Amino acid sequence: MAKKRAKTSKDEPLEFRNTQLADALQTQDMAALAFALRHGPTVVPLLRPGQRDNPLDSGEVWTFRDPNTGQIALLLFSDAVNKPPALPPAVALQSPGWLKAFLGTHGDEITTVFFDIAGPHPMQASPADLLAALDL
Repeated sequence: MAKKRAKTSKDEPLEFRNTQLADALQTQDMAALAFALRHGPTVVPLLRPGQRDNPLDSGEVWTFRDPNTGQIALLLFSDAVNKPPALPPAVALQSPGWLKAFLGTHGDEITTVFFDIAGPHPMQASPADLLAALDL
């Protein structure tokens, strides 16, 4: 499967992945996961893509609502190729600051955060644990 790429304003390819996050998930190491989230981007599925020429419009984040319980999960990925094809096709590469702000705003609504839910090395954490990791 080909890597998903976008062009930056300097026409350099932008890879939608975080190698440190993938390594942390492979070892299931929570400390490494926290480090990767603090120092690198996260691939976030979008319900709708943001406007290319408007940096303040980063799109609308897609979350999963369990139809039986109503609980909401945030799905994050170490690499865009790990996102299941059944999810909306758009993704964003979001910074640690964005993740902290998003969890700070929506953390009470989100029950759990899944990383690479379809593999190859899935992991999950609570929004509170991730906020604490981002504050270190």
